Amino acid sequence: MRRTDITRDDGTWTGLSLEVRARRRPGLCLFSAERRLLLAQHSRPVLLAAIEADHCGVEYWRTDAYRSLVPPPRAETARALAGDPARWAHRFARHLLESPDSPLHEGRWLLSAESPLLRWNHGGLPQAEYWSSMLLQGHPDGYIDWFVHSGSWELLPLRPMPDAGDSRVKAYRKQARDGTLPPVLLWWVSGLDCHLILDGHARLAAAIAESTAPPVLFLHRTAPSDEVTEGTERAVHHYEAELARFAELRTLHGTAVPDGAALMGPTLARRLRELHTAHRPTWAWPLPGGEAQWRRIAAEATGNRWTGDA
Repeated sequence: MRRTDITRDDGTWTGLSLEVRARRRPGLCLFSAERRLLLAQHSRPVLLAAIEADHCGVEYWRTDAYRSLVPPPRAETARALAGDPARWAHRFARHLLESPDSPLHEGRWLLSAESPLLRWNHGGLPQAEYWSSMLLQGHPDGYIDWFVHSGSWELLPLRPMPDAGDSRVKAYRKQARDGTLPPVLLWWVSGLDCHLILDGHARLAAAIAESTAPPVLFLHRTAPSDEVTEGTERAVHHYEAELARFAELRTLHGTAVPDGAALMGPTLARRLRELHTAHRPTWAWPLPGGEAQWRRIAAEATGNRWTGDA
């Protein structure tokens, strides 16, 4: 895997680009069958989902079979990496690559500390209330309402959220107060239009209990290498053409014309950064056996308690 740090013009770290090779199907794999989705961790069904015919939302069922791909971070590690999302990203990236339970497959990904989730609290709600409102409720079944939220980007825990009295949450609450809480790892899945919590359920619960914003790392697919190469060539060609145009204008009109490099340089940098960070839809593999197989898996996983039919 090739890793590349993504920074702003001022050098501020914003994300880690991951280029994965020779990994055709991930251990944590999303399958599709008609309007139905299955998230499986190898042979274990983790999440079953049925998209409504009118595309207003998704019904889902969690099986409690999910196992985190990240070992619990030690307290000394949390102190050493506190406040450094770049170092945390590199650490999580190693686990994502090495774990057989990872969602990574061949292609390009971004692991970023930036997301609209961190900027959507326009009402100025207390952090506990805001992050609690982003959590999808219901266990084992629940509903993602696309009609109401119009692009929800909510948080779907892959196992039940622990309460504030849980021993792990109590330990993490002290780290939340100290500013040493390790990040919560989220994976944006376009077919559900929400983030799945891959790791850090107890850490998120601790942040909510302390009414503080949790540190987060967001994983999503980005543009493939050939698209980045083509986009880079177009952006550079446009930049060079603009430089030539400004140089000609300066020849005719003197220093009254702005310097082309100073004017167009930030635009080029922004376009190149966007090529490496833009969201791309989540891949889903066709489920062998189609909807009939999905129904058989749902019946077995839920004890015939849920079919995904409205």
